[in-house]
Amino acid sequence: MGSTPRPRILIWRHGQTDWNIENRFQGHSDIPLNDVGLYQVAHSAKILAGMSPTKIISSDLIRARQTAAALSELLNLPVQIDARIRETHGGNWEGKTGTENRAADSSRFLGWLSGSDEPAGETGERRTEVAERSFGLVQQELATIQGLLVLVTHGGTARCLLGKMLDLPVEQWGVLGGLSNASWSIVELDRNEKWILTEHNAGSSPELFLGNEALGAPDSPKS
Repeated sequence: MGSTPRPRILIWRHGQTDWNIENRFQGHSDIPLNDVGLYQVAHSAKILAGMSPTKIISSDLIRARQTAAALSELLNLPVQIDARIRETHGGNWEGKTGTENRAADSSRFLGWLSGSDEPAGETGERRTEVAERSFGLVQQELATIQGLLVLVTHGGTARCLLGKMLDLPVEQWGVLGGLSNASWSIVELDRNEKWILTEHNAGSSPELFLGNEALGAPDSPKS
């Protein structure tokens, strides 16, 4: 008798948008994929389909739903929508570029880039709040995961969720390199019921990572 496969979760970031290119903080703003993004997710979906996912859950924002649709169409697998894995609410920073936010709210913005858990854009969400809501979905699905669960989400949410699942202190979540557009990470439960990161930022060609000012790209966009 073979052993029961350990639960696996693939965390997939949406494809590129115009706001990614323009370095605008998207947050809850509902921005669609651009032509490059549509190409990216079509390419990635072909790879992911070969992994035989058994369930797809997507953020309710259109850039994630368009990403999920590329995989759903290949597998003829429905997409469940769940707002708990949408992006961090950016408060007063949403729709503004990194340059604009550093000029208008320098101390708060730079502190947030350094990993503080203050609300984004003064009125937005804390990283720990994003982690709690997204991890709540994982906990809900854990009892019924059979095979590979795909979560289609956003760069900020992916990092918060991974940091929470890997039991890292909040101030160390930044050690997890960000996901490139249409790339993914995979986590798996080990025999001790601990989550293990088995793949990270997979599926991307070598390119500038769009979405990580903290690593020194002064105008890279936030997803």
